[in-house]
Amino acid sequence: MGASRKLEDWGGRHYDIVQWADFVRGVLPLAEQAEMLGHLHGGCAECQPMVDLLSRLTEVAREAVRFEAPEPVVRQAEEIFPVARPKRAARLFSLPVELVYDSFLVPAPAGVRTGQQPGWQAHYRAGVCSLDLRVEPEARSGKATLVGQLSDRREPEMAMANLPVRIQSGRRVVAETQSNPCGEFELEYESKGSLNLLVILPESAQSIRVPLRRFKAD
Repeated sequence: MGASRKLEDWGGRHYDIVQWADFVRGVLPLAEQAEMLGHLHGGCAECQPMVDLLSRLTEVAREAVRFEAPEPVVRQAEEIFPVARPKRAARLFSLPVELVYDSFLVPAPAGVRTGQQPGWQAHYRAGVCSLDLRVEPEARSGKATLVGQLSDRREPEMAMANLPVRIQSGRRVVAETQSNPCGEFELEYESKGSLNLLVILPESAQSIRVPLRRFKAD
């Protein structure tokens, strides 16, 4: 059958409607176009009516795109068939955050060398939520890994799953993930620029936003 796909259901070899639609639009390879044209010139009584119909439909479609529907007609059509528009995302309200513990503010034990860059740990409270964070910088790479857990101080057993968690630089999302059923999450990111951690709370327009410590590569 060559490159063309043909039908033999009618006792002869014929092309299907999809091929004829491509034929009348002139989008087929030249060799296949010539082969189909020869099929028509052979006097096929089955395919010619289909080609005539598709040719008329193609011409109507080409003419239609040249004209713009009047505004009243467009409004009437939209009233009959309303277009579902995406809901505008609610503006997030950042809860006031209280820093309860910051490992960088704890005096180093006696004998520990200064100038080192150990991991950073912090504990925050925001509303009824507690947020524990630990950031581990990677030596000489400029990257860091953040591990955190969110919990409800009133109901510690409450599931805090599938909460969107993002690291942002301004409005740009640097890294993102979701919390697991225990409220835990982990992210790897480039430790550069002014970064913030954003946790969006479930079924509300509230969020927890805290700044992240920067680490310089060794």
